[in-house]
Amino acid sequence: MHILLLTVSLMTAASASAQTPAGLEKPIKMVVLGDSLSAGYGLPADAAFPLRLQKALDAKGIRVDMINAGVSGDTTSGGRERLDWSVPEGTDAVILELGANDALRGIDPAVSRVALSDIITKLQARKIAVLLCGMLAPPNYGSDYAAKFNAIYPDLAKSFGVQLYPFFLDGVAADARLNQADGMHPTAAGVDVVVKNILPTVEAFLGSISGQRS
Repeated sequence: MHILLLTVSLMTAASASAQTPAGLEKPIKMVVLGDSLSAGYGLPADAAFPLRLQKALDAKGIRVDMINAGVSGDTTSGGRERLDWSVPEGTDAVILELGANDALRGIDPAVSRVALSDIITKLQARKIAVLLCGMLAPPNYGSDYAAKFNAIYPDLAKSFGVQLYPFFLDGVAADARLNQADGMHPTAAGVDVVVKNILPTVEAFLGSISGQRS
């Protein structure tokens, strides 16, 4: 009787193991490396983008250990300088959301391009997958600046072979109903729109990682 029970138990465990891909046995460790848009400037802690994204992923049964490495006021160069301690060992994936402050300050797009290139290079050297979030320059610096700045993200995504979400604030930028009084930072409702819009891209991104781990 004991032998029979042990055999059934082993068969059940083997069946469960066969149905669970190895890559899904533990959560994907993800860092959102960004600025105030991901740090949650002006919002309750639980309304920040990384936590809202994690909640949306949880609702779909996608397990992620999320770290909010957003620093208000950070530039692409600032993100590069703090990369090593902001992205701990064991990280599987990074959502790279930097560049808004570069554009607001009129930083030379060539400088931003190099900083983002360096970040992606270092992450790829550590075998960390990258989802690059694009940003668009405000119109006040002119069309020439905007063209150079806006091209950074699709160019880098292509050259490094990383996934691109073209515009992080898609559906939120310039909508007064979804932004705080400064007109630049999303309200909690605005963050939810960002999450809703980016979610399919993040799901595909995480799916590719799970496939590599299985």
